[in-house]
Amino acid sequence: MRVGAFVLAAQFPGQGQGEALHRAVRTTEVAEASGLDSVWLAEHHFVPYGVCPSAVTLAGVLLGRTHRIRVGTAVSVLPNVHPVALGEQAALLHLLSGGRFTLGVGRGGPWVDLEVFGAGLRAYEHDFPESLDLLIRWLREPRVSASGERFSFREVPVVPRPDELDALWADGAGACPAVARAGGAPGRFPGPGPGPGPGARSDVGARSGADARSDAGSGPETLIACTSPRTVKLAAERGLPMLLGMHCGDEEKADMVALWRRHARAAGRSPGEIADAPHVSAGVAQIADCRGAAVEALAKSMPGWLRQGLGAHVTVDGRARTMRDPMAYTELLCGLHPVGTPRLAADRLTTTAERTGIRRFALLVEGSGDLAATEENVRRLGAEVLPLLG
Repeated sequence: MRVGAFVLAAQFPGQGQGEALHRAVRTTEVAEASGLDSVWLAEHHFVPYGVCPSAVTLAGVLLGRTHRIRVGTAVSVLPNVHPVALGEQAALLHLLSGGRFTLGVGRGGPWVDLEVFGAGLRAYEHDFPESLDLLIRWLREPRVSASGERFSFREVPVVPRPDELDALWADGAGACPAVARAGGAPGRFPGPGPGPGPGARSDVGARSGADARSDAGSGPETLIACTSPRTVKLAAERGLPMLLGMHCGDEEKADMVALWRRHARAAGRSPGEIADAPHVSAGVAQIADCRGAAVEALAKSMPGWLRQGLGAHVTVDGRARTMRDPMAYTELLCGLHPVGTPRLAADRLTTTAERTGIRRFALLVEGSGDLAATEENVRRLGAEVLPLLG
């Protein structure tokens, strides 16, 4: 199993935005030091639920400050951006991190973002498949043109090419005099390594990561956030793994994996590709000496954050929306996920893996809202839970 931290840069009541962003950076640094496999970054606009408006930008910062850990977006909101622009950024991060970047994309919601960025409601309700296909082509082909309903342009070369990863790291140590030397040894990338030493090279970062694609040299690992059967079908037909939300229980996630496999088989995907699809399960983790203490830590802070953050969402077309009850939602999350002792947390993760077939996890670790408590939570996750997973 591969366990990572899900980082929202959440702004809790009484906190500043800078405080939330600082906690996101520190969480990543502590996660790497604690042996976690990955960090997943959320993107939100105009709401304190999360104050990171560009997951790829924050990913670039964090990849530059780390050496081993995988960094992914969970997710970049595709309707808000041009797929080529996002593809260029993803390729750049993939190449310069030595293959440690994962691009997670999603449909987002019918929020005012669509008005601000000029995409309109159509981009959310209708154009997502076209945007996704253009993005995938940009990450896999040397030259790309478009003649769709939303995007139409003449053929242009893909620069930089995501499949240049192997050439870039051809000497096995990342030597490249043309690359800026900041953060690494002279003439070398400050790239993925097994420990804190700059410039160290390891298969963990460049190849295997969090069960990343074995052909990392061909482009960044890409996955889709799935919340509906329609999106599951979209992902399966393209052979893309899913990111499943923390509001889902094991049974619902197992059903979505089964549906993905059926659609993947119908689309002609190979048995190995279907069986080994590296889906990711999002959840919440809070480690304490007893379950009551872990639940209490979240119950004190999460409802206020959820009430403030979720309540700030504004729909683009004035449609009515129903917000979850913050206290009930917190209780639901505590019941579904590894919240409690290290032994309970390990058992929950193992049970989810057995029931769903998903062996990668993105766990929200900042639910207490406190920097010191978040750091301690991550350390305990690494030191006391990971060894129990084998």
